[in-house]
Amino acid sequence: MVKIYCYSKCTTCRKALKWLEDHKIGYTSVDIKEDHPDEKTLRQIHKKSGLPLKKFFNTSGQLYREMELSKKLPDMSEDEMFQLLASDGMLVKRPLLITEDRAIPGFKEEDWRKAL
Repeated sequence: MVKIYCYSKCTTCRKALKWLEDHKIGYTSVDIKEDHPDEKTLRQIHKKSGLPLKKFFNTSGQLYREMELSKKLPDMSEDEMFQLLASDGMLVKRPLLITEDRAIPGFKEEDWRKAL
């Protein structure tokens, strides 16, 4: 099963969904703004990814910039980062692809091709 957290106004998300459809890969789409992952889910997703937690932040997002997180993240604990990510889906890098054994924040066609 493939699950993808997206935001409908995000062009990268739309591009990713089109890529899935073009490759006839079934998926379930979840609106990351309305139904963002909670802290427990984020911890599970992070573990699957094998990536540093900072890779899960939407660094190009308006909220990230407004909160000046580039200055704050280096001093935050992992628990604080998880709580922050769980507080607002717009802080999470999207699209967020989840498979049975992998998780990939962002859309890089080559990474998705390998995972799927």
